[in-house]
Amino acid sequence: MTRAISVRLDDDALRALSQLEAQGLTQSEAIRSSLVHEATRLRARQALAAEVSALEADEADRAEMAEVASLMEQLRAPG
Repeated sequence: MTRAISVRLDDDALRALSQLEAQGLTQSEAIRSSLVHEATRLRARQALAAEVSALEADEADRAEMAEVASLMEQLRAPG
């Protein structure tokens, strides 16, 4: 299913659109692919943030990180 929408583009967006069109994309293809790409990036950032939160909440993992940090400190060259 497709749906037509209208958008107002500022100067930066118009320049970006022109660059994509110069690569052979139509306006519709450029806008669609940009929306999908940005949504994919957003999902990846959200997944990474969730993973970081889960690791921070994992007491065993935090204890292991502290052990590794302590070991690395002991192995560090003096001075």
